[in-house]
Amino acid sequence: QVQVVESGGGSVEAGGSLRLSCAGTGLPSAIDFMGWYRQAPGPGKPREVVATTVRLGLSYHADSVKGRFTIYGDFARNTVDLEMSSLKPEDTGMYYCYLQDSTRQRGYWGQGTQVTVSS
Repeated sequence: QVQVVESGGGSVEAGGSLRLSCAGTGLPSAIDFMGWYRQAPGPGKPREVVATTVRLGLSYHADSVKGRFTIYGDFARNTVDLEMSSLKPEDTGMYYCYLQDSTRQRGYWGQGTQVTVSS
């Protein structure tokens, strides 16, 4: 049974830091893409990419988080962390982990972890 579980969310004041962690278990094949996405509160808000990393070692960070967030992927252990600093109220949202096996076109989402940043 595949499980993707996030942890590390919480409530912090603006300027604070959090580290999110995600672990995938029971995966039937090798993962080559990992990412963190977030969805701001409110109806109709899209799930947007925050940061991604691939097995080759390349990573991407959205402009809104560049210089403040860093993604760390461990493809041997199927874990991916998101280090967040200098948090802003606009970073508030539900953060989701995504693991993908691109070869077999299989993707797996976690249930999400809430991050709330107060001003």
